[in-house]
Amino acid sequence: MVRVLTVDVGNTTTRFGLFAVEAAAEPQPLGSCEFTTQQPLTCDEARIQVRQALTLLPEHAVDGAILSCVVPTLTDAWRQALAASCRSRPLVVGPGLKTGVRMRYDDPSEVGPDRIADVVAARATHGAPAVVVDLGTTTNFEIIDNEGAFAGGIIAPGVALGARSLAQAAARLPMIELRAPTRVIGRNTRAAMQSGVVFGEVARIDGLLDGAIAEAGLADPAIIVTGEGAGAIAALLRHDAVVDDALTLRGLALLWAANRK
Repeated sequence: MVRVLTVDVGNTTTRFGLFAVEAAAEPQPLGSCEFTTQQPLTCDEARIQVRQALTLLPEHAVDGAILSCVVPTLTDAWRQALAASCRSRPLVVGPGLKTGVRMRYDDPSEVGPDRIADVVAARATHGAPAVVVDLGTTTNFEIIDNEGAFAGGIIAPGVALGARSLAQAAARLPMIELRAPTRVIGRNTRAAMQSGVVFGEVARIDGLLDGAIAEAGLADPAIIVTGEGAGAIAALLRHDAVVDDALTLRGLALLWAANRK
């Protein structure tokens, strides 16, 4: 049994997952935790976060690690911190790493490492065709076609980003709690904003799913929702969707297993 630490550094949050990786077996998370992404970040600060994460996970010793980082200025600090904390050189998702996925993207190097991990895990867990909806700072759609290739995707502003933009751009609009109101038509400003932000996001996701499925000719695709507030958003969608909170971290573990020496 090999213990692998997976680290997904996003613009807003940094997630850690611990996996027991076996040959010919899909890894399942032993535990996970999440911190706010700190920018800027020194190598020593990253090492402290790794140490803190390991105290929250079931095992304190790890055999390997893999990093997905969408903030280029933080990659080196996290790579060095992980190298000091595990028994082998950490892997970093990017060019040169084997994915086993055919990429139909014009320039595969432009695809974010978290998106690659999502595609790898979605194929392994839910099959093809599939559409991943990953909710975070941005709302990302990853389209896996009928042959299991990555057909491309959609990147839109995330629901929290939309709420912040409203409050910052309009002097009389407050910051709101991101939850669905009981009515579409709001009878006060907060309820009206919640309707526009939450129900608007749901309508956008449903509409983009319709368009992507039709354009790619997907035959009964699995719809997988992951990321912040995935359960709440999935419950409001018109499409049948599966919530998979560990999707990105599992994809990292699968990538580590496919690329370990």
